[in-house]
Amino acid sequence: MTFTTRFAPSPTGPLHLGHAYSALVAHDMARASGGRFLLRIEDTDIDRARAHWEEQIYEDLRWLGLDWESPVLRQSEHLAEYNATLMQLAERGLVYPCSCRRSDIRAALSAPQEGQPRGPGVYPGTCRDRPMSSRQPGDALRLNMERSVAGISMPVFNETGPKHVGRQQLDAALLIRDIGDAVLGRKEIETVSYVLASVIDDASQGITHVVRGEDLYQITFLQVLLQRLLDLPTPVYHHHRLIRDDAGKRLAKRDDARAIAGYRAEGASPQDIRTMVGLKPIPSSF
Repeated sequence: MTFTTRFAPSPTGPLHLGHAYSALVAHDMARASGGRFLLRIEDTDIDRARAHWEEQIYEDLRWLGLDWESPVLRQSEHLAEYNATLMQLAERGLVYPCSCRRSDIRAALSAPQEGQPRGPGVYPGTCRDRPMSSRQPGDALRLNMERSVAGISMPVFNETGPKHVGRQQLDAALLIRDIGDAVLGRKEIETVSYVLASVIDDASQGITHVVRGEDLYQITFLQVLLQRLLDLPTPVYHHHRLIRDDAGKRLAKRDDARAIAGYRAEGASPQDIRTMVGLKPIPSSF
């Protein structure tokens, strides 16, 4: 099977050094394997996605020396497909509507809890007994985690990243405690979460290896569960180190000082960027 990976940014701000590192690592791995590198635009955040940020993504990545197959998959063009998959889970009784606001969730989490212990910030299940027929505009759709893991053997995935290398086994109790009833459909009708959309896209695009930052390691367990529930293939995962600022904090899009476009404007070269993020120069044999 041909090594196939992807870089999947959201057009909600400028790409920074952390994005550059992730894209370069994925691109280098694809080149070294004689494989394929795809670009996906995850633009389902309709409130924040902007066309000019998408254009800058293309410009920054080309300047870095990356190339990718066309056409580029844009998630905003596949909302009906994502929603149909979400409704499949709903028809199986694995999804329910939720009207809780963040303040409601905080209040519920601060109250004494009985039954299944849950990790910090995990949704307490306030709306879990609501049927889909009660869904109202503005409701999110949540996965019923307890029902989803009941009666199935826990799937596994392979990890090649430096921190979690090896065979990883899902654990039902930990999924319930540490992830809980995750949001799969956001409050906008026919707008699904990144977690579900990326699972669907990875399968449709034939992604064999997902290369991304180690901050997304835990969400992999939810995605692998969804792959099992939807009978989709599970890629190999590679969670690489994060690029951090001088204080050790993970870079975010608000860190404009670390934006690739800013370094370009100051006269940096693509090889300078590779050096900044700790990557070797591209071998001449590529």
